[in-house]
Amino acid sequence: LLRLAPLRTEVMLAWLGLALVPLAGSLITEPAAMTLAALMLAPQVFRPGVPEALKYGALGVLFVNVSIGGTLTSYAAPPVLMVAGTWGWDSAYMFAHFGWRAAVAVFINATVIVLLLRKHLAPPPAPTGSEQVVPLKVSLIHLGFLAAVVLLAHHPVLFLGLFMLFLGFTKAYERHQDPLILKEGLLVGFFLAGLVVLGGMQQWWLQPIVSSLGPTALFFGALGLTAITDNAALTYLGSLIAGLSEHSQYMLVAGAVAGGGLTVIANAPNPAGAALLRNGFSDESINALGLLAGALGPTAVAALLFLI
Repeated sequence: LLRLAPLRTEVMLAWLGLALVPLAGSLITEPAAMTLAALMLAPQVFRPGVPEALKYGALGVLFVNVSIGGTLTSYAAPPVLMVAGTWGWDSAYMFAHFGWRAAVAVFINATVIVLLLRKHLAPPPAPTGSEQVVPLKVSLIHLGFLAAVVLLAHHPVLFLGLFMLFLGFTKAYERHQDPLILKEGLLVGFFLAGLVVLGGMQQWWLQPIVSSLGPTALFFGALGLTAITDNAALTYLGSLIAGLSEHSQYMLVAGAVAGGGLTVIANAPNPAGAALLRNGFSDESINALGLLAGALGPTAVAALLFLI
């Protein structure tokens, strides 16, 4: 399909990583989309030879698009998951109210940054012919593990046993598998665990602010507070407020997901993306102001569409 496209392969790959993969997060969850997109983009965009300003622009687009790209369903984005059960939002509701707006914003953001990057994108490495074919049974075993994770998600003891079995399988048959990305996965896990443990302790100051704002002010307040508190924490505390109107509920979640790319802590999958991509920057670290500057444009696009 990439060969049939009228654009260069590297341009299409970059666009796929910044547009379709974040939208796929609505099916495979946002952390998975962030990891996949970062692995796709690292050798093309986040490498020596690409201007730092464009790297931060691409990083901002990636973070924003992943944050809003998970809103096509009710289970993929942490800030949506926190309120979906309480407010009765199903995937049909999410797609009708958030999904199409998010998709348009994702396409605009990805297209603009890829146009700016097109002269600096590296072509994908040519196949050497030495790649090993993964046996079908290994792929089927991985699919079996995925299915079992879904079935056992609410049974921690069985899930942990399954996870240990998976670790043993990947260690025993390393020849046919890439190394596990454990550190980045643990970053997301500990981030969400900290949110569950410590998020409720922020209720004393966040909840009065949220409950005192009108819908429009609530949108911009949530967008700004997301940068320093995490968007899932905001929506979780919002779900505890009794009598919040449906319009205010929408504005709270829309502002929270729109601001999910402003900082590394604004959205749970961001630390994983930062860990995978930081080596591509000149000092092997991500500057907070650089990320903020890179995310302002795509955040404005997302905010505009959510306010329509």
